[in-house]
Amino acid sequence: MIELSLKKSLIGAEGKIGLDLSCHIQKGELVGLYGPSGVGKSSVLRMIAGLMRPDEGLLTVEQETWVNTREKIFLKAEKRNIGMIFQEYSIFPNMTVFENLVFALGKGQDKGFVMDLLKSIGMEQFADQSTVKLSGGQKQRIALARAMVRKPKVLLLDEPLSALDMKMRKNLQEYIVKFHQEYGLTTLLVSHDASEISRMAQRVLVLENGGFSYDGRPEVFFKE
Repeated sequence: MIELSLKKSLIGAEGKIGLDLSCHIQKGELVGLYGPSGVGKSSVLRMIAGLMRPDEGLLTVEQETWVNTREKIFLKAEKRNIGMIFQEYSIFPNMTVFENLVFALGKGQDKGFVMDLLKSIGMEQFADQSTVKLSGGQKQRIALARAMVRKPKVLLLDEPLSALDMKMRKNLQEYIVKFHQEYGLTTLLVSHDASEISRMAQRVLVLENGGFSYDGRPEVFFKE
């Protein structure tokens, strides 16, 4: 599904970081990306999303080339079939809940799918309400639904739940896993929370010193 071999020089909190990454992610996997703060985890997602250019390397998704620096191929972010959620809610306060999701639809997509998504996250009764009045957990559910509205091949989650209380975190973890399974997604989750990765992910990639130091089952890594 995802073949990744990328290099990128970054400036982190503790100085220069040289990322040299290589991995294969199978279709349908939910993979956690774990490691200390400032090692480049978010940059990995940004390179996959097309929001950051690698210095060197290759990225293919379902055998479609998204990045090939040698051949000067760099597919624009809007042409990559991805959904992405950040810690910040990234929804439009001047729009209703329904309008936020419709805005994210692709050309020719059925607006009826928007209401299906809202029902699946228990938010259909808020469709015509301004997002300003929503709680943090409700806003993050809308952000999740908006990331899903184009039925992406790849879902990228960058610490999406860290600002929420534990009860809401667990509820949204369940929503994410439900969407992942129901729509056959390939999902990458950045989290500092070992229990969150253990609960949600089938596999964990541990990023430190510029590379993946561990690639395997979360329950094995977090027992060590």
